[in-house]
Amino acid sequence: MNEQIHDIIIIGSGPAGDTAALYAARANLKPLVIEGIEPGGQLMITTDVENYPGFPKGIQGPELMEEFKAQAERFGAEYIFGEVSSVDFNNRPFTITVDEETTYKSNSVIIATGATAKLLGLESESNLMGRGVSACATCDGFFFQDQEVAVVGGGDTAMEEALFLTRYATSVKIIHRRDELRASKIMQERAVSNPKIEFIWNTEVIDILANENGEVAKLKLHNLSTSDESELDINGLFIAIGHQPNTQIFDGIIDRNENGYILTNNGTKTNIEGVFACGDAQDWIYRQAVTAAGTGCMAAIDAERYLAELE
Repeated sequence: MNEQIHDIIIIGSGPAGDTAALYAARANLKPLVIEGIEPGGQLMITTDVENYPGFPKGIQGPELMEEFKAQAERFGAEYIFGEVSSVDFNNRPFTITVDEETTYKSNSVIIATGATAKLLGLESESNLMGRGVSACATCDGFFFQDQEVAVVGGGDTAMEEALFLTRYATSVKIIHRRDELRASKIMQERAVSNPKIEFIWNTEVIDILANENGEVAKLKLHNLSTSDESELDINGLFIAIGHQPNTQIFDGIIDRNENGYILTNNGTKTNIEGVFACGDAQDWIYRQAVTAAGTGCMAAIDAERYLAELE
């Protein structure tokens, strides 16, 4: 057991966690950041980031997260690699257990565990992530100007992604496992009426094929009604089958909505006094690096004010 009692422990090291660490460190609160199994969050698998302010020429996702971390460390934030395996928010100071063996105590906690895009589970999908495969049209749609792309999914997220992509792509094919959509009626109507959008029904993607440059070139499709297989020439594939917030360890402890996102109020406060949440762990609407960073700032300020009241 680590006997030191920290002022702030931050769980997660994406844009939200790192920004919270920066603000907490500048407030001389010496935050401890538990990085998680994917230090840097989702931006670590993002190639070109062109919509983060301050980088007119764009920046690589991993490079951006290194800059985030270095800035927080400059002011005294401490980072440790590990995954939080359990928390005790019933007793104070709070106890955080990392990798089922090391415990840390803190007077306040900021949850910045992020969310993970649900993927198809194909080996080629992970190999081509950032090379034509994406889980964020808002982030990457611009790179597919005058190209042909496909979207996998049948819910509101898939319709929103497809409609957004029509701003850039010459055509957008929506590939869905069923013969009807799960999306709301208004989103269905918008997608169906868009001349750039075509639907491929009762079909799943079983492989993603690359060209000689290691970029997406074709999809291998399987028709679930006829069992026929076919190939589709394509430049980009967007996976839009939902996101899963990384909040399972808080089940029964922190209030969450039906999809697992942490519920916050009056800024970033959770149902437990002294525990705050920021970033994609509590944002099911925007899911952008810049909004995550903004709520990380908010959480640090909320935590700082909470700690000041304890004195």
